[in-house]
Amino acid sequence: MFEFLFKYPLAAFSRGQLLFAGRWPWWLLLLLLVGAALALAWPMLRKRSKTAPRVKPVLIWLLQTAMVAMLLVLLWQPALSVATLRPQQNVVSIVVDDSKSMGLREGGETRMDQLHRTLNQSVISDLQKKFQVRLYRIGARTERVESVDKLAASSPSTRLGDGLKEVVSEAASLPIGAVVLLSDGADNSGGIDLDTTNQIRRYRIPVHTVGFGREKPDHDIELADVQIAQRVLANSRLSAQVTFRQFGYANRRARVTLKDGEKVLASRDVVLKADGVEQSEAVTFNSGNAGVRTLQTTVEPMDGEENRANNTLTRLVTVDGSRPKILYIEGEPKWEYKFIRRAIEQDQGLQLVSMVRTTQNKFYRQGIEKQDELEQGFPATVDELFSFQGVVIGGVEANYFTPTQQELLRQFVDRRGGGVLWLGGRAGLSDGGWGASAVADLLPTVLPNRKNTFQRDPANLELTPAGRDSLICRFDEDPARNVDRWKKLPYLANFEDPGTPKPGAVVLAEFSPGGRGKFPLLVTENYGRGRTGIFATSGSWRWQMSLPVEDQTHEMFWQQLLRWLVTGTTGPVVSSLNKSVFADEQNVPLRVEVRDKNYIPTSDAQVEAHIMSPDGTSDTVPLHADAATVGLYTASWGAVKPGSYVVETVARRGENELGRDAVTFRREDGVAENFGIAQNKELLEKLSQQTGGRYWRPGELGKLANDISYSEAGISIRETRDLWDAPIFFLAALLLRSGEWLLRRKWGVV
Repeated sequence: MFEFLFKYPLAAFSRGQLLFAGRWPWWLLLLLLVGAALALAWPMLRKRSKTAPRVKPVLIWLLQTAMVAMLLVLLWQPALSVATLRPQQNVVSIVVDDSKSMGLREGGETRMDQLHRTLNQSVISDLQKKFQVRLYRIGARTERVESVDKLAASSPSTRLGDGLKEVVSEAASLPIGAVVLLSDGADNSGGIDLDTTNQIRRYRIPVHTVGFGREKPDHDIELADVQIAQRVLANSRLSAQVTFRQFGYANRRARVTLKDGEKVLASRDVVLKADGVEQSEAVTFNSGNAGVRTLQTTVEPMDGEENRANNTLTRLVTVDGSRPKILYIEGEPKWEYKFIRRAIEQDQGLQLVSMVRTTQNKFYRQGIEKQDELEQGFPATVDELFSFQGVVIGGVEANYFTPTQQELLRQFVDRRGGGVLWLGGRAGLSDGGWGASAVADLLPTVLPNRKNTFQRDPANLELTPAGRDSLICRFDEDPARNVDRWKKLPYLANFEDPGTPKPGAVVLAEFSPGGRGKFPLLVTENYGRGRTGIFATSGSWRWQMSLPVEDQTHEMFWQQLLRWLVTGTTGPVVSSLNKSVFADEQNVPLRVEVRDKNYIPTSDAQVEAHIMSPDGTSDTVPLHADAATVGLYTASWGAVKPGSYVVETVARRGENELGRDAVTFRREDGVAENFGIAQNKELLEKLSQQTGGRYWRPGELGKLANDISYSEAGISIRETRDLWDAPIFFLAALLLRSGEWLLRRKWGVV
C-alpha cells in the first residue's frame, strides 16, 4: 500500500533524501504560500457577519490554503534522491546462524527447517537476479558454504560479532552492497560490541536481520544464574543464590537441587512465579572438606518441558583448608568468655587465641602457639597484629589501647581486610569510651554519648528481615522455623544500648527489654577491605545453660559469627577471576592484587601465573601492572581445551617472595547454546537500526530483493526520482476539494 501511494517503497524514503528539482528558489515558494493564504482570507474577513461563528470560515480557509499549498509544492517538482546498487556489480552476503540453538524444535519443525524452507522459496534466486550472492555460516567460526544444504545447526557456539567482522572485512576487496543475517539472535560472546557496529558503519554496509524462533517459549524453565562464593572455609555454611525464570508453569511447585557429583548437598521446593518473571531463591549447604567442589545446580525438569538442557548450571567452589586465627581479648573473667572458647574449640576450621584480664595489668593467655606470643599484651606491631584474620573485643575499655594500637586496629580492618567484633559488657562500647575513641568510625553504630548503657536485665530476641536471610543467624534451613527458633531462645542475661546504626550497617537481630521497645543486638558493616560488627551483650551463655545438653544452638551461632568475621580476609597476594566457569569462552582474564608485607599496594613486583591445564601441560603467563590501579596486575590467556584448570600466582620483589595464591576455573563447550533459547529480537532489531538495515520476519522476505537495492555501500549510483505524479497527491487534492464541498453543503453556502 505504501509503494502504491508514494510510488516507491518505504526503504527508498528511509535511505533517500527529499528535495525540489525545480530551479526556482525555495524562499519564493514560502512567499507565494503566505500571499495565497492572505488572499484567500481577505474576502472571508470582509463578508463575515459580526455575529457569525468564527469556526466555519476558518475551516473553509484552511482547506483552500492547503489545496493551494499542495499545488505550489508540485510546481517546485518534489523529488527523491536515493542511492541504488548497480545490478550484478555488487555482492550480497547471506550469513546464516548454524549453531545448535537453530536446531531447537518449535511447532513441529526446527528453526533450521524453517530457515531452509524460507531460503528455498525463491529468496536466493530473486537476489541472484540483481546481485552476486555469497553464503556464509557462522558459529564458533565463520566459513563460506556453497549451498543451503550444508547448514545443519551443528556448531557448539555462536559468535555473531566476530563473524560479522570477518564478513564485513571483505569489503576492502569486494563491493559488498548489503549483509543479510538469518539468526535467532543468541550469542555466546557477550553480544555485538560497539567496535563491530562501528566497523560495519565505516563501510556503510546495511545489515538486514531475519529473526527465527519464538520470542518466548511455551513450556520451559531456564536457570539464569547461580551465585556462590568462589572461596570458602572448610565446613562452612554456604548459600547459593539461584536465579531462574519459567514459562507455562506458573504457581506450580518445583525443586531446586545442589549436587557435588552424585552427592546431593541440598534441595528446596519452591513455588514458581508468573511467566517470564525472574525468580531468585537461596539454597544453603555445607561446603565440606578442603578441596575444589564442582557443584551442579538443577531445577528438576517439569512434564512437557521443551528444553531440559538449560535446567542445570555448574559452578566451582574452592574450599580452603587453612585455619584462620582470631584474637579474643576480654576485660574480665566471665561466663561468656568460657562458653565462646568452648564453642570455637569444637570448630576445627578456626583458631581462637584469647587473652583475659585477671588483674589490672595481667592477662591469662590461651590458644597461643609460642610461649612469648602476646606476652606484652595486645599486639603493637604490624607483623604481630596482621598475623591474625579477626579480632574480638569484649569488655575492654578503649583507653587500654595506646594510640598506636588503635591506629593499627584501623589499618587491620581497612588495609589488611580483617574483621573486628565488639561485645557488650561493663567496660564495653559506650561504657568503655569507644564512642569517643580514635576508631569510633570503625563501629557500625553511633554509640550513645552517655555512660551506664550496660544493663543486667532480661531481654528477648527477634530476627530482622536481613537476619532471616543471613547465614550468621541460620539455625534451621526452613526460614519460618528458623525465625520461630530465635523467638524461643532463652532470654539474654544482660544487654547494652549499641546506639543508632550507621547508613551502611545491617541490623540482623534485635532485643526487647521488658516492653521498652526494640534495640539493635547484632549489627554488621563492611569497612574498607574488611568488616566490623557489634554483638551488644555478654549474656548469650544462657543459651548454653538453659537449652538441652544436645542442643548446639550456642555453638552454631558463635562458629557462624566468627567464620563471617574472617571470611574474605586474604593474604598479600590475591588471584581472582570474573567467573568460575567459562562456557564457550576461551579468553580468560587473569587479575591479581599484590601488597607488600605491610599490606600496602605495590606496583613494582614481578608477577607470574603458572597455569596447569586438564591434560597435565603447564604454561607461564606474566602479568603486568595496571596503570589505573596501584597494586593490580592483569593478563589475558586463552584456555582452548575444556576441563578444569589450576592457576597459581607468585609475586616477587627482587629476590623476595611477597606471596602466592591459587585459583581454579573450568572450561566447557557446547553449553551456552542451551540457554537463552528465545529469539533475541532486541539484538537483531538494534543491529539493523544502527547499520541502516531492517529487521524482517521470515514471511516478509519476498520484498527483500527490491528493498535491499537502496544502499550507498558497494558500487552504487545516486538517482533523482520524481514524486509529483505520486498517487498520494491526487488523493490529497480529491479529499481537500471534497471536504470543502461537503462543509459548504452542510452549512448551506454551496
